[in-house]
Amino acid sequence: MHLHILGICGTFMGGLALIARSAGHTVTGCDAGVYPPMSTQLQEQGIVLVEGFEADQLSLKPDLYVVGNVVTRGNPLMEAILDQGLPYVSGPQWLGEQVLQGQHVLAVAGTHGKTTTSSILAWILEHAGHKPNFLIGGIAAGLQVSARYEAARRLFVIEADEYDTAFFDKRSKFVHYRPRTAILNNLEYDHADIFPDLAAIETQFHHLVRTVPAQGLLVRPAACDALDRVLQRGCWTPVQTFGPGGRWRARAGSHASHFEVWDGDRPLGTVQWTLTGEHNAMNALAALAAAAHLGVAPQAGIEALSAFQGVKRRMELRGTVRAIDVYDDFAHHPTAIATTLAGLRKQLGSKRILAVLEPRSNTMKLGAMAARLPEALAQADLVFCYGATEGKHALGWDPAAVLAPLGERATAYSDLDKMAEAICRAAQPGDSILVMSNGGFGGLHQKLLDRL
Repeated sequence: MHLHILGICGTFMGGLALIARSAGHTVTGCDAGVYPPMSTQLQEQGIVLVEGFEADQLSLKPDLYVVGNVVTRGNPLMEAILDQGLPYVSGPQWLGEQVLQGQHVLAVAGTHGKTTTSSILAWILEHAGHKPNFLIGGIAAGLQVSARYEAARRLFVIEADEYDTAFFDKRSKFVHYRPRTAILNNLEYDHADIFPDLAAIETQFHHLVRTVPAQGLLVRPAACDALDRVLQRGCWTPVQTFGPGGRWRARAGSHASHFEVWDGDRPLGTVQWTLTGEHNAMNALAALAAAAHLGVAPQAGIEALSAFQGVKRRMELRGTVRAIDVYDDFAHHPTAIATTLAGLRKQLGSKRILAVLEPRSNTMKLGAMAARLPEALAQADLVFCYGATEGKHALGWDPAAVLAPLGERATAYSDLDKMAEAICRAAQPGDSILVMSNGGFGGLHQKLLDRL
């Protein structure tokens, strides 16, 4: 079957394209601004990419159009598909019906940590010899790719996003996945462009809970009021808890990157890995619990964790110049910003942290959580905030005013090059520059390394 994928360069749709190709389909795709690294990865697999969404792509005559959630009404190609009554389906629905049926799906949902936890879980299963299929929004060093599929393999790890499915299906993507093992990693308000409030997101999470069978497993933090409310609506699946007050627990080790794993009051072993921060320990506990549901012994999981090398764009050290470290992190929600800084602070002690932030997500552009930023950035010694004044990533609020409670520690810029110059003037040997954005940030990481 020939599939033409609309919005192919997004992380999810690009991974889906690779899976469809592995499943034996002919795959072509289009996007606005076909860009690497996804474009390179797709082209290496023999997938033809078309720039833009023009209606003349109908001449490709695919059997089915697979539509990503970047596509809206008014899109020329989509309008032509609708006008001519041609077959189309959303990416998540196609994946659920054509690939995930018959697989033991392990879905990782939550406001934060989905990519890291999915990568950890896939790595644990890989280390245990299961060679799982997976579709993840990032690339872990040990796995090397973001998506992999072999029909003969029966396990599938998927990052289960609560964002909407398509312009014609406003349910969360994850309702299409039908997991047997589901991690509900955490839950708080996000995606202000989609959801009016937290209660609306809780409803979508309960839709997910309704699809998990009685022989499956739900893994959740012991302390999360929003998830309490979700499960109070009805739960038909065994539940295991992790974190403070839960069954699976972590205790701080002798080093910032070490922690002990406990099953109740029983010690299981110590993880010694490259990651830091309590949030990553919680991600690891959730993955250990999910892997144990498949029979992976906790000690084998702990051994795998100690060999885990992290995920690109999650506290990834991009380079060191003049004893100044430049890190790249995907954090963009205030909670993620705060936990990322807390992990780095625990690792660095009193050394200076220069936090560089691009509030680029739809939620942050709208300013729905802007007031939380000063508290989230409190552990940084200096804060540099970039806010575009025009274009699709322009902010609807004044970052200088919002960050005023931080006093002289914080400055806001609308010119990326001027901000890069200011950061390099301020940086001193021994500092760590933490760059946080869910986008490419105009290549800022390399700009800093070059200037330094």
